[in-house]
Amino acid sequence: MIDLLNNSNSQQTIAKPVSINGIGLHSGVNVSMKLYPAKADYGIKFLRKDLTRNNIIEALWSNVTNTKLSTTISNRSGASVSTIEHLMSALSGLHIDNIKIEIDGPEVPIMDGSSIKFVDLIEQTSIQSLNKRRKILKVKKNIKVDNNDSYAELKPNNQFSIDFEIDFPSKLISKQSCQLQLVNGNYKTDIASARTFGFERDVDMLRSNGLALGGSLDNAVVVGESKILNSDGLRFKDEFVRHKILDSIGDLYLAGAPIQGYFFGNKSGHYLNNLLLKSLFADKNNYKYI
Repeated sequence: MIDLLNNSNSQQTIAKPVSINGIGLHSGVNVSMKLYPAKADYGIKFLRKDLTRNNIIEALWSNVTNTKLSTTISNRSGASVSTIEHLMSALSGLHIDNIKIEIDGPEVPIMDGSSIKFVDLIEQTSIQSLNKRRKILKVKKNIKVDNNDSYAELKPNNQFSIDFEIDFPSKLISKQSCQLQLVNGNYKTDIASARTFGFERDVDMLRSNGLALGGSLDNAVVVGESKILNSDGLRFKDEFVRHKILDSIGDLYLAGAPIQGYFFGNKSGHYLNNLLLKSLFADKNNYKYI
């Protein structure tokens, strides 16, 4: 179960601005990003510094415009920022409710392929409580979405618990499942350092389609036919399913508030995670704010 509430139950932001630089996983573009404190109820907003107008994009489920291999949000003018899920996951894991994110390119830097660099960055600047309570999104009804043999669901629960199963046609991954109780800062130790992954056999195809242009062994686990190609191996024996949990935490934080409910993902990804939120918000009887 994920600890929804910080110790004071107050909204939080960061104490002072912090900067980070890196390459975009899919674009291959070098990006600079700066995180700024924000007032209560500001939410999470990206600001594209390389664009001169209509450059603010709110991090919400309704602004998701692409879910192919990452999550992209856009505003009505077409300004977008992609691969936001790892940063959103870190913000969720650290209970950051309000923050302004200035970025000078189209994609959040991938760093090492996990969210640990963002977690460390935020912890270095420290977290500041604000004089307003957190708003929690309580799931009231069962919601389930599916796509072929993949599905995702939300059910009422007294906490946010997360359960995930994957099954890949690779003897190095195969079936993995994980259910974690993330309390007392466990997000950092149990989830944050789990890296994104891909298959060696897919690299040429991805790059020919303009994807994974910034990918390398420095920012992804690369799975070969018979071995993991990274010289340092895996960080967890079930790193693959842990990363899927990391992604889901980030995608679900686009609800605009922490979710109180049980999430189960079976071979789901960014598309189903967003479809699940669309289904949740399609009927006001499905949820309430507490």
